[in-house]
Formats: sequence, C-alpha cells, structure tokens
Amino acid sequence: MPNQPAPNLLSWASDIEPGTIEQAARTARLPFLGGHVALMPDAHVGKGATVGSVIPTKGAIIPAAVGVDIGCGMLATATTLTAADLPDDLGALMPLVERRIPAGVGQGHEDPAVDDALAALGRPHTDLSSKQEKTTATQFGTLGSGNHFVEVCLDERDRVWTVLHSGSRGIGNQLATKHIAAAKKLASRWFIPLEDPDLAYVVQGTPEYTAYIRDMLWAQAYAMASRARMDKVLSDALFSMVGAGQRVRSINCHHNYSQREHHHGKDLWITRKGAIKADTGDEGVIPGSMGTRSYIVSGRGNPASYNSCSHGAGRRMSRTQARQRLTAESLTAAMAGRTWNADRARALVDEHPEAYKSIDRVMDDQHDLVEIQHELRQVFNYKG
Repeated sequence: MPNQPAPNLLSWASDIEPGTIEQAARTARLPFLGGHVALMPDAHVGKGATVGSVIPTKGAIIPAAVGVDIGCGMLATATTLTAADLPDDLGALMPLVERRIPAGVGQGHEDPAVDDALAALGRPHTDLSSKQEKTTATQFGTLGSGNHFVEVCLDERDRVWTVLHSGSRGIGNQLATKHIAAAKKLASRWFIPLEDPDLAYVVQGTPEYTAYIRDMLWAQAYAMASRARMDKVLSDALFSMVGAGQRVRSINCHHNYSQREHHHGKDLWITRKGAIKADTGDEGVIPGSMGTRSYIVSGRGNPASYNSCSHGAGRRMSRTQARQRLTAESLTAAMAGRTWNADRARALVDEHPEAYKSIDRVMDDQHDLVEIQHELRQVFNYKG
C-alpha cells in the first residue's frame, strides 16, 4: 500500500533514498499536474524526473520526463518449447543472436524486412536528414546498449520464454534531445521558474507541443515495432537451433512513454518514466537484473497508481558506483549456470545484480498493483 512522503506524492517503495523523494517532490509541485505523482517500488533518481514515476499532466507535457529513449520497453514471448527441448549448453545460440541482433552504441545492420516495417509507421513530424533516415533503417531491430538485453528464460512450469528489452535507438534519442532543448528555450523565453531545468515543458496549443507529441508517438511506435522484429529474429534463431518450436503469445509493453488516458474524471497525459500500464487485465513484463528472476504480470487496475506498476528492479548504484564497488569475479559467480557474455564480464560490471534493488522486495511492495502470472529464470543472457 502507498504512503505519502511529500505533498501531492504517493509512494509504493519501501526501499527508497531521500534524494529520490526530493526529486519526485519537485515534479509534484509543477502547476499543470492533473493529480498526484505516483512513485513505483523501483523508484530512483533520474535526469529531471524520477525513474519509476507516473506523472499526470493537463495541457502540457515534459519531454525529459519521457526521456531520451522514447518507447523503451519489454517484449516477452511464450513458446511451445520446454526445458527438456533445450540442449545442455546454449552456447551455439550466442553467435546466432549476436549476428542477427547487433548490440552496442551506434550499431546497426542491413535487414530486408525494414522497409515495409518503416513504411507502416509513417513519418515523424521532424524532417529527418539523409543520415538520420539511414540510421533509422539500419538500427531498426537492433538492441542498443546499457541495460538492454535478450534472454531465454524458463517459467515455473519449465516452459521456454524469449524476453528482450529495447527502445527507439539513435533516432529516439535525437528527437528527444531536440525537444528537450526546445522546451528549455521556451522556459527561458517565457521566464518560467523551474526548480530543475530538465522539468521544462511544452504547452498545448503551441507549435513546440504539436511537434513533440507527433515525434514522441512516432518514436514509441518505432520502438514497439523494433522489439517485435527482434522477437521474431530471436525465436527463429532459437527454433532453428533446437529444430522445433512455435510462438504462443507475446506481451509488448512500453515503460518510458506518455499517452492520453482518462483518470479521476479528467483527460490527462500520463507519463510513465520507468513504469508500465497495469489496468485490470493488462499483461506486463517486469524484469529483474542479470542473475535474478523476472515476472509476467497481470494488472489490478489500481486507480491510485493511475493503473501502473514498476518496470523492473530499479538501480541501487549508479553505473560509476557499480564499477568502483563491484567486480567481474562476483558477477561471474552470480551468473553461474547460465549462457552469457562471460568474456565481457569486466565491461558488464555496471549491470551486476547487486547494483539493483531486490526484485523480490519490489514485487512484494506492489501486490496491490499487479498479480504474478509467471516467474521466469534466465538460462541465456545477451547484453547490450
């Protein structure tokens, strides 16, 4: 159940730092909010707005609250395979995935399926340069970097799932950066006092608002379609290696995005920065960290959270802190029994399970927000 750590702020987090509360309280004091800010159990300090926050706004929207990875989210697919169908060693899958789903900053590839997929999305409001057009095409269906990943998991019945985490890649970042800068210019031009410059907003009825909304919605659609493409490539690679298998159902959900919704008698923009929609019956994917469990959930439709729940475990340490305090050796120990990028352990220390909050505690904190359908454990992890 939530508590109220500050005015106009409800929190479901039992493990939260004072700085996170202070940051969220700044957002909760904005004059155009359409209600309280809701903090999810995985909340932690972000840039401008808090990661793990749900922000209702009326007549305005905050580009930095959606963030630079517009439409980042999760996709999980249940398959007909079971643990008995998998080889003892999934090492042969790694080169297939690495080749078909490039990962890393700026990485792309040539994929003949891209043209039709992009044509179906239409175009963003912003006119893209020829370089941006090329990047948009070559990075579609690629993983990116940071905490993005591809996994093969087993649920409590030993059924095989594929799981992946990705966003809108370079084009989403470029569009977001452009609109965040435009919002800051508006705040300066109109002498709008802000406790944090990254809370700069665009106001309904202005050209800046129209441009941002159109670009944001396009980038969200791009991210969702890109995940769907990777999911097909991933499951096809798995099925070809095993020699059998079919997809049963997929769950594709954003956790960095905004959309129009109706809550408490008002039409609002609901911005979920590190949160997923959890209306009654909504299915969602809540990943843990490397070496921990993930969850398939069904929403309970809690109105106090704007029908939302956490998007993961939430960081406990910054990436710099993790690299200073944790070791490749302890990460290797935490990943024992799994196929993963063990040769890159030193580079992946900032994704160590100990850099994140306890996913068990996060799930305990939100029993009134979601119901657990399946508990997943990793057997294969490919990290961006």
